[in-house]
Amino acid sequence: MKLLEKLAVKLSFTKAEITLVSALLGFLVLGGILKNFRSVEKAETLVKKVETAQYREAEVDSLISLATAEQATVKEDVMQGVASENSKSGLAKRASQHSTEKKVFTGTISFNKASIGQLQKIPGVGPVMAERLITFRTTKGGKVREFQELLEVKGVGEKKLEFFKKYFTLE
Repeated sequence: MKLLEKLAVKLSFTKAEITLVSALLGFLVLGGILKNFRSVEKAETLVKKVETAQYREAEVDSLISLATAEQATVKEDVMQGVASENSKSGLAKRASQHSTEKKVFTGTISFNKASIGQLQKIPGVGPVMAERLITFRTTKGGKVREFQELLEVKGVGEKKLEFFKKYFTLE
């Protein structure tokens, strides 16, 4: 006797009933496999969403640090402006000194914390280059670890990189 016939005799079922029960069990197993497969896909999607959220949090953190650095720079600029206006007398004297004086930046700044205004104080860095550097830093999660990474910024070559090394620190 065949296996199906032996099982039908033991369970007191007909061949048709055994076939139907076997098909239902097969569908049940197939459904379980598909459900598990979909849950794996959902898990991968959730992991991607979490990674994206973490990136956004890092971006927000870097924006917050930029805002606080910008506030400090604004306070310094206002204080310097008030001090310089108090020390200068007369509109003509102010105008002549302003046109002939140009502050030369000396020292270093932390690239990972610098604002656009601070970057523009460096000779050779204008508003466009400062914006590119800030955007690059933001895409790196708010922190650049090596100077070589700056070569990815449009307009920065080996010569400009050596120039930046004089003015930037990567803390």
